[in-house]
Order: sequence, then structure tokens, then C-alpha cells
Amino acid sequence: MTGQHMDMGSASMASYLVPWLLVAVLLGAYVFAVLQQQRAGKQWSRWRTASFILGCSLLVIAMAPGLAQYAHHDLRGHMVQHLLVGMLAPLGLVLAAPVTLALRTLPVSAARSITALLKSRPVHWLGHPVPALLLNIGGMYLLYLTPLYTLTLTNPFLHHLVHAHFLLAGCLFVWAIAGPDFNPNRAGKYTRLAVLFVSMAAHAYLSKFMYAYVWPRNTPHDVAQIQEAAQLMYYGGDFAELLLVIAFFASWYQRRNPHAFKLQPV
Repeated sequence: MTGQHMDMGSASMASYLVPWLLVAVLLGAYVFAVLQQQRAGKQWSRWRTASFILGCSLLVIAMAPGLAQYAHHDLRGHMVQHLLVGMLAPLGLVLAAPVTLALRTLPVSAARSITALLKSRPVHWLGHPVPALLLNIGGMYLLYLTPLYTLTLTNPFLHHLVHAHFLLAGCLFVWAIAGPDFNPNRAGKYTRLAVLFVSMAAHAYLSKFMYAYVWPRNTPHDVAQIQEAAQLMYYGGDFAELLLVIAFFASWYQRRNPHAFKLQPV
């Protein structure tokens, strides 16, 4: 059974340290930018900073050697990683408004480059909730209902690529639905709300399908393990999506009542 898995026990520590180093660089850049704002006498929400630290912390936990090894031999561990990397960490990272912070901190020329990138056609298209939904939920259907999951068990590059997709697609979806950063293609509130409920339904359907028909197929995992992983996906996904619903209505209320509370940093 384990012969089909990557031998994570003999894997180089670099496979753990590199992702942690990337997260540390990301967190360091964010904190440095916050300190720059404070030195300039400008305010930045502590809630935003705490949100970013929480998002980075969840990524560190997801990439910890113990959980990584567990995830490579047990679908339940993989599902915990999926929830942390693809659903919970993106909430913390995106709600921290890192792009807004960068625009306020970087030199004007660099800020203009970021703004131009946000207004570019590909980003403009990706910023709509429907493409974001297809990339986010579509990736999950592709992973668990095709041989892709089995391939990730023996191909380290594919394994890391899937995790990168989970993280980026999760961030994109949160940004399209409730992200506080500038979005040139932000859809109307009813469109975003409809897409959010479609996402919740699609996520729940996939987890129930996996439980009932024991997918992914042709893996070394037994039936009980797959069904418990599907339950983790169902309840964990509900929790993450509930948080996103709260973030959506909070941003909606904030735009209608901009002086009601001060979560908005700009």
C-alpha cells in the first residue's frame, strides 16, 4: 500500500523548509509594510494584520512535517491539508487586504504597475466570481473524480502543484466574493451571493458523492477512510464557507454604512 506513496520519511527537509521560508517571506513583507505605514503616521487595521498572521499560521500548520506525512498515507490527513490550504488560509490572507497595503507602501511607479496588472484583461476576467468558482470548485472535482489524485501520490511535482492550485484558487475565490482589495470586475452583490451558494452546494454534493460512491477510486485508501475524509470535507467546507458568508455580509454592510465600524483600512 505504502509503496505507491512518496517516501516522505526519506524526503529532504527542503520539501518542508522551502514552503515555510516562502510563508515567512510573505509574512515579513506584510509586517514590514505595516511598520512603514506606522512610521509614516498612517493607520492600518490591527484586524487586517491579525488576519494575515492567522492565514500564514494556517499554512505553516498545513505544511508541518507531521501533518504532511499523515496526509501522504491517509486521505483524512490530505483532506485536513486541503481545508487549511484551500479554504481557511485564503480567508485570512485575502481579508487582510495585502494588495491595498502594497499600493499604500510601494513607490508610485510600482503601485501603478500593480494597478495596471489588476486592470489587465486576464485579471479582469479572473476577478469575476464565475471563473473563480470554476477554478476553485472545478479543481476539486478534477482531483477527486479523476486519476489525478492517485497520480499526486507518486509524483512530488504534481503534489505540490495541486497544493499551489488549492491556495491560489482559494484566494481568487475569496477575493472575487468578499475581498476588500481593489477588483476592477467586482460583480453585483446578488451575483456574488448566488455564486457563493452555488459553491456551497457544489462542495456539499461532491463530498456526499465521494461518501456514497467511495471516490477517489483506485487508491490505497479503504472505504472507511474515504468516507471519513468525505465527512471532513462536508463539515469542514461548511465551516469555511460560513465564514465566507459572514465576510460577504460584513463587507456588504460596511459599504452601505462606511462609518458604522472601522475594519476598512483605507
